[in-house]
Amino acid sequence: MSKSEKKGTDRSSDKAAGRPTVGKPAATGGKPPAKKIAAAKLKLHNKSQNKLVTEHPASESEKITDQDSSPENKMEVHHHPQLEHKPKPIKEYLLEGFMIFIAVMMGFIAENVRESITDREHVKQLTSQLVQDLKADTAELNVMLKGETGIVKINDTLITLLQQPFKQVDTRKIQSLLTKSHSMWLFHPSAGAMAAIKNELHLKQFSDSEIISHFAKYEGNFELLRTAQDINLQYQRLYLDSFLTQHLTPSNMQASFDKNGKQTAQMRNLTQADLDQLAADFVLIRIISKELVRDYEMLMKDAVDMLHYVTKQYGVKDE
Repeated sequence: MSKSEKKGTDRSSDKAAGRPTVGKPAATGGKPPAKKIAAAKLKLHNKSQNKLVTEHPASESEKITDQDSSPENKMEVHHHPQLEHKPKPIKEYLLEGFMIFIAVMMGFIAENVRESITDREHVKQLTSQLVQDLKADTAELNVMLKGETGIVKINDTLITLLQQPFKQVDTRKIQSLLTKSHSMWLFHPSAGAMAAIKNELHLKQFSDSEIISHFAKYEGNFELLRTAQDINLQYQRLYLDSFLTQHLTPSNMQASFDKNGKQTAQMRNLTQADLDQLAADFVLIRIISKELVRDYEMLMKDAVDMLHYVTKQYGVKDE
């Protein structure tokens, strides 16, 4: 049996037995390589994919969706439920407005109460200090009034002595009285509390009171007193000092202003005309001295009246 016949017999037997018949490559080509088969499959697959893309192009939204579905771009989104808004009844609006009004009103009242308490404390401090200042002023004015009243009496005595005949004049007594008349007091009121109260006149306790009128009267009379003091000082320098330096001896001049000094009756270059001139000068000095007494009395009365008003109006205890 030839080889070809044998092969044919083998194929027939395989087919009869149900086994698959494996074809052999043709003598010219043989079995194709595995790489070529894989390349052919890949080419066929790419053609089928391109055909699908051409027939069904993806929309922009699908592309964006595909991109957003990637793990990198995935983001959790919360959706709030839409609640149905119902208008409030008018009573609720009125109640809320009333509550706001009450809150504002209570705050305003509390602030006013706080300011009122603070103002009352401040007024109490200022008026207490004013009472102390007025007490100090009245005590000082009382001393000055007594002293100036005594000087007026001395001036009256001097005028009488200077008008006597020259031979009967007691020169030692004249020198003693001249030394006592050569005295004056300068009054300076305690103006600290007054100045502070003037800066606080916007406070109701002061603006609704008569305290500013008391201040005006007190300060007006003090200006009159200060004018009289200035004139008295000028008269002493012009008349009294001139007479003392011209007619007293140096020892008597020194003894005149020394508490333990002893004066003598000796005087220098003294004539009747000098005594007459000094008597005329002392008439002017006595006038201004009486003016000082009157001004001290007026200022004292103003201080006492203001003291009584402050203690009564503001309830300050007069200790």
